[in-house]
Amino acid sequence: MRMRDTIIKPMHPEGFRFLAIFAVITLLLFLLWEPLGWIGVGLTVWCYYFFRDPERVTPARPGLVVSPADGIVSLIEPAVPPAELGMTDIPLTRVSVFMSVFNCHVNRSPVAGEVTAISYRPGKFFNASLDKASADNERNSLRIRMEDGRDLAVVQIAGLVARRILCFVKPGDRLGTGERFGLIRFGSRLDVYLPAGVEPLVRVGQTMVAGETVLAELNGDARGPA
Repeated sequence: MRMRDTIIKPMHPEGFRFLAIFAVITLLLFLLWEPLGWIGVGLTVWCYYFFRDPERVTPARPGLVVSPADGIVSLIEPAVPPAELGMTDIPLTRVSVFMSVFNCHVNRSPVAGEVTAISYRPGKFFNASLDKASADNERNSLRIRMEDGRDLAVVQIAGLVARRILCFVKPGDRLGTGERFGLIRFGSRLDVYLPAGVEPLVRVGQTMVAGETVLAELNGDARGPA
């Protein structure tokens, strides 16, 4: 990989208009006072990196659940999936990945399968790292049915400064493991509800890479991390 490729990353099309807005504001700041203009340059660079969309290498072995987001594992606990998905009222293991404003915010499918349900629900904008964010914040929930008939839920949750959840798929679409399905602006969280009997292979505080970090193994012995 060339040195340039480690710095310059592809940008998601959703970010182009925001980058243009930041650039125009930066130009105006330079006209007002040069030091303000350089602050604008820094914010414009941050906007570009926020909407970066790098290629990811997803593990090829079948039966893996990968992280849907870049960020930090903030919670691992039993929880009932969102009722609007019509899955089960029995608690499943929920793994929450918190994305700060410095993480890449493109969301990727944890598993391969068919999107059987999508449900958007408006809500509040608490800090996405808090437990109550799963229940109270604005969210968009997806139910994915895998080839073996089991279901997995992945939920996009708006955060303290997030004001837009984007989902690029619809019911009936098929997703590959690690395939892009959405994006959240600006700072947020994703919850993954694992199928019954599947335990996570990650720990709270672990850094995750969307589409690459293995979150769980569907065909494993469900012993969890050592």
